[in-house]
Amino acid sequence: MTLPPSLIWRSDHLDLLDQRCLPQQEIRLKLRTPESVADAIRAMAVRGAPAIGLAGAWGLVLAARQGRELPEAASMLRASRPTAVNLAWALDRMLEASSSDPERLALVAGRLADEERERSERLVAHGVRLVPEGASVLHHCHTGAIATGAGVGTALGVIAAAHRQGRLRQAWLDETRPRLQGAALSAWELQQLGVPCTVLVDGASGLLMRQRRVDLVMVGCDRVADNGDVANKIGTYNLALVARAHGLPFYVCAPRSSIDTATASGGAIPIEERPAREITHWRDTAMAAPGARIWNPAFDITPAELVTGLITEDGVLRPPFPGGLGQALDRIGSTRACDQAGA
Repeated sequence: MTLPPSLIWRSDHLDLLDQRCLPQQEIRLKLRTPESVADAIRAMAVRGAPAIGLAGAWGLVLAARQGRELPEAASMLRASRPTAVNLAWALDRMLEASSSDPERLALVAGRLADEERERSERLVAHGVRLVPEGASVLHHCHTGAIATGAGVGTALGVIAAAHRQGRLRQAWLDETRPRLQGAALSAWELQQLGVPCTVLVDGASGLLMRQRRVDLVMVGCDRVADNGDVANKIGTYNLALVARAHGLPFYVCAPRSSIDTATASGGAIPIEERPAREITHWRDTAMAAPGARIWNPAFDITPAELVTGLITEDGVLRPPFPGGLGQALDRIGSTRACDQAGA
């Protein structure tokens, strides 16, 4: 089955799949201003680091169509979600075009989408080789096709590819509190693709590993610092600690657009804090004690030493990174260039 595209450019507006309504309803939004794109990003109508980046790029196209100052519009879009580096990366790529012509900028945004598609396909090809025959894989949050905006997804794309190749026994999906991206989006997407999957509460992963019912953990990321520290959906750090305690591999799918070599370590990555209502309510139903104090960080930081490998579109990088990820990426890129020259 073909999954619905999360982003479609319609010449005068951005057609956006509202991920908040899945899996119960497939609703699409028509966004005509950069402010409406920023609102959609902030409200998580569009989510997944690569998809957020592409949405931001199309937001600048909309700003150009209105004759707006692009640096000002980019700053407004950049502030809509501060942790995922893909948004800043895509906006910078758009500004580097040094053009305010909306048609030219639409071509740049389209190229970014094409690059994202090709990047995710290459990443999945590297990642699927790490999945042993008959494996069960544990996944956190949602990293599928609709989270990338183009292509096949990252970690969930690897899981789907492993199933197609007959390597996967099943996927275990953390429900991923408080917005339940795993239960709502990952389970829905894998069901559409015919991949056997089971949803569990976030706190059940330790028991699952203790019972030897999972072989490896594979997640995505919103930003990777130069030392290899990983920012990802809250709960990832806990999962990495439990995986280490049980001797299980912990892989992070990290396209280059999510790698931030300008940030030295995870301690310098800003952690977005979300509204308390995400915890106190499920949609319109109150769940928490009235007046309870709430802390709702959207992300946490997993130290590089807990990561078995970073799966990129150019290959797998394994910590530590004494010279920084920038140097490691340069080396792996040079190796890939040599391989292509010799092919």
